[in-house]
Amino acid sequence: MIEILDSIEDEQQQPSIMVPIEDMDKADSSPDTVDELAMELATIKQSAKRIAIIGSRNLAITHQQMIETLTTALVMQGNIIITSGGSSGTNAAAIRGAMKSNPDKLKVILPQTIGQQPSDVQDQLIGVPNIIEHSDRAMMTLADASRVCNREIIDDCNQLICFLSHTSKTLHNAVEYAEENHKVVTVFYLD
Repeated sequence: MIEILDSIEDEQQQPSIMVPIEDMDKADSSPDTVDELAMELATIKQSAKRIAIIGSRNLAITHQQMIETLTTALVMQGNIIITSGGSSGTNAAAIRGAMKSNPDKLKVILPQTIGQQPSDVQDQLIGVPNIIEHSDRAMMTLADASRVCNREIIDDCNQLICFLSHTSKTLHNAVEYAEENHKVVTVFYLD
């Protein structure tokens, strides 16, 4: 009995820390978060998705080959690929990959019109059945039109795959926009 009393006295002399239960970190289980997670899970589980592929124009040939192979495989699985025009880099590789597998599963959204594209881009787009061009952006700078185009591409997809460098502000903004709009996002940094 004396040992128990000594033990109680020791416990009473030790300082204790009170942690209010209300302050404890809790997982946000609001209906919005649950709904968002359910939507993302449903997107991941879909057998066929609308996948946007955008990224840098300045890529090594090995990276372009990787993107082309990835795009070919995604189209063979039944996915629709959405990208923009480009004579080199990510978009060009995505176009080549989709055209190899099934041109009908490719959607190219241009920042402006086909006529405003360089001749090599115009040549690459020959045979692409689904091209969206924007004459309303003809007077915009290419940089501004491209930013608007990236948002349009992201709005049209379930999932974004982006190939970029850490210094690419435009592409980082596109990734942030996709995340804000609850798209499944995969980012490949090339530097």
